[in-house]
Amino acid sequence: MAKGRKKLKIIPLGGLGEIGKNITVFEYGEDIIVVDCGMAFPDDEMLGIDLVLPDTTYLAKNKERVKGIVLTHGHEDHIGALPYVLRDVNVPVYGTRLTLGLLEYKLEEHGMLSKCHLQTVTQGQTINLGVFRVEFIRSTHSIADAVALAIHTPIGIVVHTSDFKVDYTPISGESIDLARFAELGKKGVMLLMCDSTNVERPGYTMSERTVGETFEEIFMNARSRILVATFASNIHRVQQVVNAAAKYGRKVAICGRSMVNVSNKAIELGYLTVPEGMLVDIDKIKNYRPEQLVIVSTGSQGEPMSALTRMALGAHRQVEIAPGDLVVISATPIPGNEKSVSGVINELFRKGADVIYEALADIHVSGHACQEELKLMHRLVNPKFFLPVHGEYRHLRQHANLAQGLGMEKERTLIMEIGQVLEINSSEARIRGTVPSGKVLVDGLGIGDVGNVVLRDRKHLSEDGLIIVVLTIQKETSGIITGPDIISRGFVYMRESEAFMDEVKQVCKEAIAKCQGKNCLLIKNTIKDILRDYLYHKTKRNPMILPIIMEI
Repeated sequence: MAKGRKKLKIIPLGGLGEIGKNITVFEYGEDIIVVDCGMAFPDDEMLGIDLVLPDTTYLAKNKERVKGIVLTHGHEDHIGALPYVLRDVNVPVYGTRLTLGLLEYKLEEHGMLSKCHLQTVTQGQTINLGVFRVEFIRSTHSIADAVALAIHTPIGIVVHTSDFKVDYTPISGESIDLARFAELGKKGVMLLMCDSTNVERPGYTMSERTVGETFEEIFMNARSRILVATFASNIHRVQQVVNAAAKYGRKVAICGRSMVNVSNKAIELGYLTVPEGMLVDIDKIKNYRPEQLVIVSTGSQGEPMSALTRMALGAHRQVEIAPGDLVVISATPIPGNEKSVSGVINELFRKGADVIYEALADIHVSGHACQEELKLMHRLVNPKFFLPVHGEYRHLRQHANLAQGLGMEKERTLIMEIGQVLEINSSEARIRGTVPSGKVLVDGLGIGDVGNVVLRDRKHLSEDGLIIVVLTIQKETSGIITGPDIISRGFVYMRESEAFMDEVKQVCKEAIAKCQGKNCLLIKNTIKDILRDYLYHKTKRNPMILPIIMEI
């Protein structure tokens, strides 16, 4: 194909129609680059699952063409899948200092740090990756060192905002580089890919500094120990806790493995400034009076093994919640975590603590742009085509409506699903075909070995329990030699239901009697069918039925 007729392909492998798991492929000719490589946390239906990764089969099949992976910031939903993906697609990874610093911890845990090629970039820098020229634009988000991207391609410029908000008074560093977005808009932008997370919220997102003002008020009035739970990656939030603690003469202890790791790296790289002598080891907090201490902890989402949850349940080794403690949960529950967070708050109250959460004070602000900030971005960039990203389907649809309200033609507003291929040139953009995509589930050390069938069985077992039928039959005649023995787990308690279990045995015998001369598989299926109907008639339950037959 002649160079002038080639089209840019954009293939989202995650982050559309969902929150998290952000990863997008850009392809032109023989060159491929990847923007972000994140994970998601399992929903309530994914019983026993630890992490959810994007399906990167397409990248593995084309790994010789991949020039590099470009990261926009250090949140888990943008870097969390890299330790797994880099095993199959080990290409250079480009990111800012803090982003790569957080990634290094993850790679080290997986024993992969020495095998990976990490390249540090700065805000404002431009790198060449094959035919692509990637420009890192200074941005503001709920983590330091965030960037947006201007991807210069043979068919035009693609602006990818990633997660952002317009914060004119950030805690550290400069504000978002709106001037550069405007310059690109004047030059001509082919496609805008823009964060859709907060598109349903009118107005503007509050500055991170408003949380600092609330912290100072809380610290000024507190007469007891203070515990602050927030996201480990929100260095700006931790900095404001440190600032308030310094103003009111309190020591700070860091609690929770991820909080300790991220804070240490942020201090090392200069993104978190702590006065000398302020930090104390969590093991030595008993040497200080309650009114002298602030503990910064993980657990703002009610995660079962997080520090705050273990404190609430009285299971934490170093910190025991005492009556009068003031606990500040400085985060909004991620959709799906509301019940867990509520449970932790209730347990903290039961132990006599006072709890401040978002419903009671301005102790959290979002890192994502609201409607007026999104409108500003659209006006500055003025793209020819628009692709909403980073959000559930309703967010993408609402963002498309917002763009059309600003004058964007409906035909130039594209709503995609993961795995679809967008082909774009200077005059048109169309969705053509798909590539393999979806979810890869991590359960313990197993990666991808748990699929829909296993999850369905787990759900079935969790809801209805299990009945096991064990018997030995004579191979030629199918006559019963021993059994059937019935084992119940999660269905009924055997000792209290002996009469019912006897009836179940009789039903099994009658089912076997109908199978004289039949093979073992037919006998199993007959037992399952007849017993399922009987159990539902008697109990209105559908336990999993597992016949185990030995032939002699």
